[in-house]
Amino acid sequence: MFDFDGTLVDSQRSIAQSMARAFEAEGLAAPAPEAVRRVVGLRLEMAAAQLLPDPDDTVTAERIADSYRNAFQELRARGEVHEPLFPGARATLERLDQPHVSLGIATGKGRRGLLSSLERHGLSEFFVTLQTADDGPGKPHPEILHRAMAEVGAGRAETVLIGDTTYDMEMAANAGVRAVGVGWGYHGSEELTASGAARVIESFDDLPPCLANLTRQWT
Repeated sequence: MFDFDGTLVDSQRSIAQSMARAFEAEGLAAPAPEAVRRVVGLRLEMAAAQLLPDPDDTVTAERIADSYRNAFQELRARGEVHEPLFPGARATLERLDQPHVSLGIATGKGRRGLLSSLERHGLSEFFVTLQTADDGPGKPHPEILHRAMAEVGAGRAETVLIGDTTYDMEMAANAGVRAVGVGWGYHGSEELTASGAARVIESFDDLPPCLANLTRQWT
């Protein structure tokens, strides 16, 4: 199972732009891009709340989430969404696309945005299950991982989550599955290890042998 933003694609610029516009629509100062990076992966309402001066202001957080969706959709309509694949992502998916392997996505992104991104990059064919913020309570709750495992008939010992944030690592731990952190995303490698990553890789080239090694440990 792959996370999406920060793991397969680098979407931080468009996310920060959309969040800035959403805050400005509420008459609030735009959060710093680094602060926005820290909350990528959370359900949108949760991310907005963490960026507010009062994290308990759920009413404002919900309005910001709605404004963010509109702002991101406007970027997409103008062809200005910037979310390139990380180097090696496609080649690694091609290597992992084997009859005995089921690939999926578990993301805090909404389904509409995920489908658009997958289509743009020509990645839809690789994934047999897509779990989004529309399908559960959001990370680090394990529900979307449980749903994915049920869809493909995979047990906990057969499942690995690949992600770039502590929210991913915590979700994997809550689901009882192994996690591999990626060092090119939005949280640091040491944070990922501290949050439960079995391994942290620094290149997509490292992922297939890492997964093979973890699989040998289970057998």
